[in-house]
Amino acid sequence: MPKLWAGTDAGKSAHHCTVIDADGTRVLSRRVANDEPELLELIKDVLAISEDVTWAIDLNAGGAALLIALLVNHGQKLLYIPGRTVHHASGSYRGDGKTDAKDAYVIADQARMRRDLEPLATGDEIAVDLKILTARRYDLTADRTRAVNRLRAQMLEYFPALERAFDYSTSKASLILLTGYQTPAALRRIGRSRLAAWLKNRKARNSAGVAAAAVEAAEAQHTAVPGEKFAAAVVAKLAREVMALDEEIAETDVLIEDRFREHRHAQVILSLPGMGPLLSAEFIALTGGDLSAFGTSDRLAGVAGLAPVPRDSGRISGNLHRPRRYSRRLLRVFYLSAQVAARWCPVSRKFYERKREEGKGHKQAILALARRRLNVLWALIRDGHTFTISLPQETT
Repeated sequence: MPKLWAGTDAGKSAHHCTVIDADGTRVLSRRVANDEPELLELIKDVLAISEDVTWAIDLNAGGAALLIALLVNHGQKLLYIPGRTVHHASGSYRGDGKTDAKDAYVIADQARMRRDLEPLATGDEIAVDLKILTARRYDLTADRTRAVNRLRAQMLEYFPALERAFDYSTSKASLILLTGYQTPAALRRIGRSRLAAWLKNRKARNSAGVAAAAVEAAEAQHTAVPGEKFAAAVVAKLAREVMALDEEIAETDVLIEDRFREHRHAQVILSLPGMGPLLSAEFIALTGGDLSAFGTSDRLAGVAGLAPVPRDSGRISGNLHRPRRYSRRLLRVFYLSAQVAARWCPVSRKFYERKREEGKGHKQAILALARRRLNVLWALIRDGHTFTISLPQETT
C-alpha cells in the first residue's frame, strides 16, 4: 500500500486538493466545492487509492473548518502548514505562476519532506467555544474603540471644549449626557441643576460633577459651527452605540467566564496570580486546551513570542531577537498577567525587582517574568497542581 500525502489549498467556496506519492508524483488533483457531500467524496476517493494518507492544509479555521472536522471524524492524520510558509516555499519550485493547484502541490510536498510539522489539534469542545467567544469579544472591543474615536473626532469639529471635558472611553455618565445633549446652546438652556437631575434620573454617576463640567464647556463656546445640527445627531447615535457595545461586552464576559469555569484546567490556571477569568479563557482558546500539542514549554514560549531566537552571522554570536512570527494575543495574555502579578504577588514582585536591579528596563523585566510564569503554568497544568505561595518562616 503506497504512502500518500494530500495537500489542500483551502478557500471560502472551494478547495483544491493534490495527492502525491513518495516520489512527489501527482496521483490526484481536484477542485472540490466546500460542501459536505463533495468533501466526503474526495476523502473516499483518496482513501480508495491508499489508506496510508497524511493530509496537510494551509488554514486551521474559517473556510477549512468543515474539511478539518470531516478529516478528524475519519481518523485521518492532519498537518497544518501556515500560508506564509507555503508562500516562501513556493519560490523554490519551478515556475513563477501561482495557482491553487500549485499551492496544493507545494503543501503536499512540504508535508512529505518536512519532519517538524505538528499535527493539527482541533481542541476540546470548551476550548472551541471559548475561541468563538473570545474572538467575538475582541471584535466588540475593537468596534467600541473605533466608535469612541469617531465620536471624539466628530465632536472636535463643532464642540472642542466638551470633547476635552471627559474621557469617553471610561465615563459612562458622559455617554449618557451625549444621548440627550450635544451642543453648547442646548446645555446652556437646560442649566446645571436641571441637567444634574436629568442625569441622576438615568442613573449616571457623579451627575452633579458631570453636569457642571458640561455646562462650563458650553459657556466657553457661543458660536455655532456650520454642520452642528447633523454632527450632534451623529454624536448622539455614536454614544448610544458605545453604550450598547458596553452591554454586549459585559454579557459576553459572563458567557466566557461561565464556560471557562467548566474546563478541567480552570482551577489550576486561576490559581496563578494575575490570571483572571478572561485572560485564562483566552489562554485556553489560543492553546486548544491541550498543552501536549506543543510538546514542551519552550515551544509554547516560542509560539507566544517569549523565547528569543538567535541572529548570528560570522563573528557575531549571542545576538538574540524576538521572533517575527508569534501569537500576539498569546503574548498579551502572559504580558498582562505578569504586569498584575508584579504588583500583587510577592514571588513575582521579588523576581521583577531582581531583574530591575540587574539593569533591565520595565518592559524587559515584565517579559522575563512572563517567561518564568509560562514555565510555572506549564508545570502546574502538567502535574494538576494549583499554585501556592510559600512564605519564609520567621526565626526566633
